[in-house]
Amino acid sequence: MRLRRLLAGAVGTVAAAELIDRGLRAKASDLPPALPGAQGTYRWRGFDVAYTEAGDPGHPDVVCLHGVHAAASSREFADVFEDLAEDYHVIAPDLPGFGRSDRPPVAYTSSLYESFVTNFLADVADEPVVLGSSLSGSWATVAAERTDVAGLLLVCPTADTGPRRPWLRALMRTPVVGDTVFNAVTSKPSLRFFNERDAFYYPDRVTADVLDYQWRTAHQEGARFAPASFVGGFLDSGIDLGAELADRDCPVTLVWGREATLTSLSVGRSIAEDADARLVVVNETRLVPHAEQPEVFLDAVREDLPLLEHQ
Repeated sequence: MRLRRLLAGAVGTVAAAELIDRGLRAKASDLPPALPGAQGTYRWRGFDVAYTEAGDPGHPDVVCLHGVHAAASSREFADVFEDLAEDYHVIAPDLPGFGRSDRPPVAYTSSLYESFVTNFLADVADEPVVLGSSLSGSWATVAAERTDVAGLLLVCPTADTGPRRPWLRALMRTPVVGDTVFNAVTSKPSLRFFNERDAFYYPDRVTADVLDYQWRTAHQEGARFAPASFVGGFLDSGIDLGAELADRDCPVTLVWGREATLTSLSVGRSIAEDADARLVVVNETRLVPHAEQPEVFLDAVREDLPLLEHQ
């Protein structure tokens, strides 16, 4: 009788968790495009990868690769996308496993993303300048060895988020427990906390629109699988970023928020020195200076990367 009660309680807990998760996905509904422009789909290894493009296709290509976190998407570039499109042909995908792209329960790894970025740049763009944020900066660095790239503009890039934690990836992929943990991490209070602690310097930059889109993208079907690999440490390229950038033939500019904590400015200075790369420091910003100080960021881009000038 006692075992029966325990089993009944466990079944009830599972059913409740599934109902909550289903209700959150229904409330989030279908995710609208993150950016204004023409919406396209790139078919890659069974994924339908959503991307937005804007600007004159005859202008130089700029490909924007968003960073990685539990609620990541190309919306990260919302404050600079249209301005860049005035002079350039700008293309911004939602990486596989994020945003409006497919999110199957595959094993997401750094090699998967390095291959995706390489193929996307080769197939969709024409010798682009790549604007890569955080981990995407390391994937773009690897891709720049494999395909033609006109320049790398990397914002607080990193290739190492810490040791691998396979148990944590496994936990977050678990149907009931993983859903429950992920829903807690991606609640609006949690998203605001992480944004204010790590991404933005000024709390008022974490607007209701930012939080709403992050919450909605984090509650799509399969949303936890790619972030599970991120927190498990499986998306790190493990390269020596400074040394690899030094080996690239294209111009490299690093942009850093002076108040960044996850990847501090001291790290940025070290990478820039090793790579002999230009380093632009944006005051009163953390990990996303392009979102927090877009005008300053755009001025720095146009001033420090001549290849982005109108041709």
